[in-house]
Amino acid sequence: MDIELFDQVSDALFHLVPDELGEPRRRARRYGIKVWFDTKEPGREHYEAQVVGAGHVAGATVLGLELGFHAEHSRAEDNEAALAPLLAAERSWRRRLGPDTVAGPFLGRWEHWRRVSETWADPDLGDPDLAFELATRLTDYITALEPLRRR
Repeated sequence: MDIELFDQVSDALFHLVPDELGEPRRRARRYGIKVWFDTKEPGREHYEAQVVGAGHVAGATVLGLELGFHAEHSRAEDNEAALAPLLAAERSWRRRLGPDTVAGPFLGRWEHWRRVSETWADPDLGDPDLAFELATRLTDYITALEPLRRR
């Protein structure tokens, strides 16, 4: 896979995220992108779109994509605290993000990490519209969750 996909997501996010949230910091890599605000380097709490193994996505046979918010602190209590304001306001973001959004344990071996995210089964990584679709959906997460995180 060409890194270009997530570079394109990065470029689109720069233009899609509302100015009142500040400039989204972005780091694209071969299999994903991290997005965060306010610090030079990404923190343990950030937004992400990434390729994941098919075993982590219902209905996937080849691979999946996961996108949304991550809390990746080393202590489970810190991850729970990061999710607490989001869970308290779930009704507001659920209307915007939909019923397929999962708030809970992280995908994979880091069971103490937490997420508010969704997965896509077997996307066509060569689809010319995929970068914009990912950027738009990640912007949905950012605009729904970031104001709640900043309260």
